Amino acid sequence: MRLSAHPFLDKKIEFKLFAPQLYGMSFESHRLRFGLQLVGFARRWRRELDHRLAAVGLTDATWAPLIHLHESGDGISQKDLAALVGIDGSSLVRLLDMLAGRGLIERRTDEADRRARLVFLTPAGHEAIRDIRGQLLKAETNMLADLTDDEIAAILEAFGKIERRLGTARDRTENVA
Repeated sequence: MRLSAHPFLDKKIEFKLFAPQLYGMSFESHRLRFGLQLVGFARRWRRELDHRLAAVGLTDATWAPLIHLHESGDGISQKDLAALVGIDGSSLVRLLDMLAGRGLIERRTDEADRRARLVFLTPAGHEAIRDIRGQLLKAETNMLADLTDDEIAAILEAFGKIERRLGTARDRTENVA
């Protein structure tokens, strides 16, 4: 699909992307490089975390739901957990089956809505969280060693701004549909 054919982009944006020097931007502009660099960086970050977490027998697909479950305080619906992890419900069910088979989580019927299932960490799941946190701490300490706390805070603040903008854009497109 050509960019100009996309319903959310206009020709001015398309022109900026392909003729940035006319808008006072060089091809080396930080704004033009940001998305591509972020995607590549995120992949390398995930690869490093996956490598570290493989040491405790977990993959990205398995440790991320456990961390989100722990962060949310336990006892959340499968639907909410799927949203936090960023996958569809059927994919999450397969992961939860595997995690339950390993004794890391358990599912219980929601007393308020018998159709819904709530997910809880087991004692073994809490132990796995300690192992995951330990590996994450080692990896992230190493990867962030050249940054100050203030620089990390500034990056997180910038990510928060981008996340809010993405949420606003998503809300606008959902209201149109």
